[in-house]
Amino acid sequence: MTISLFPVILAGGKGERFWPLSRSGRPKQFLSLDGSSRSFLQATADRLLPLADGWENLWVITSSEIAQGVQEQLPELPSSNLLIESQGRDTAPAVAWASLEIKKRYGEEAIIGFFPADHWIADHKAFTHTLNAACQLAASKAAIVTLGSKPTFPSTAYGYIELGEKIGTFNDLPAYHVNRFTEKPDPQTAESFVSVGQFNWNTGMFVFRASTIIQELYIHAPEIIQPIAQNGPGIYPQLPKKSIDYALMEKTHLAYVLPAEFDWDDLGDWNAVERLLKTEDNPNVELATHVGLDTQGTIVYSSNQEEVIVTIGLEDLVIVRDRNVTLIVKKDRTQEIKQIVNTLKSDPRFSSLL
Repeated sequence: MTISLFPVILAGGKGERFWPLSRSGRPKQFLSLDGSSRSFLQATADRLLPLADGWENLWVITSSEIAQGVQEQLPELPSSNLLIESQGRDTAPAVAWASLEIKKRYGEEAIIGFFPADHWIADHKAFTHTLNAACQLAASKAAIVTLGSKPTFPSTAYGYIELGEKIGTFNDLPAYHVNRFTEKPDPQTAESFVSVGQFNWNTGMFVFRASTIIQELYIHAPEIIQPIAQNGPGIYPQLPKKSIDYALMEKTHLAYVLPAEFDWDDLGDWNAVERLLKTEDNPNVELATHVGLDTQGTIVYSSNQEEVIVTIGLEDLVIVRDRNVTLIVKKDRTQEIKQIVNTLKSDPRFSSLL
């Protein structure tokens, strides 16, 4: 059984851990780093269009700073399906506003899905199969369905979902009650989660009925949904900045998880490029004209293929050259790129680098 889905792409993020390639006018979702001609945003739309049954049912929510870029990337998207936030307030307000708008247009039984714009998913057939299962579960009961991904390493950059009691099978896939969410654990905790085998990574993809999500937001996050429902999106600057995980998913008793059938990566920082593109015959990942001597485990990127990057005796680094910036960072410290970006923001001399 196939159930209609109204997918919403969350496209307001900045992707600062991909700086200097990702900048204010060119956020991560506009990039293509997997060898494809399609940006991450376009690839996300491509995956979701069959589930949405056409552009008229696909939605995007983004920030005012990059709304024009979204329209250029997705020219077929109806303008009425593009929600533009005046100020980014994280994912909870985005989910609340979009859900209210879809309920208004299609009714409280509408099945809504939320999908970050910058994820990598290789197997579209398995993705569609899993989403159809999520839609069946969301249609069958009051459920906030999240998609989990089996951990392949003890990441401290991802959130984790503990699988609880199995509640049934949907589209031949098992579904479980969520015991708890744990956001970005320390290394020891991440190791224990992976070894136990009862935890999934939280992919940040959710499916639910409009009535269910709105009811749960009124219970657990009234400070977010009530002002939007009463005043519209003009209230955005006054809303608290909260993710949907903190505002709702850690509190609701209606959370269920479907372990995903497909390989998934949230492309959180430059190390994701290695996970996508590493080959056995090359000790490095090269997206540049690179000449290396005794260099291994290094990611090398340049936006100008006529420039040559030469390395000698390097190991486990990320080297990025884009226009007027060169970044060199140890692979185990790429999460700190955001701190450097914040430092640059505080100094007017570096405004051209952002």
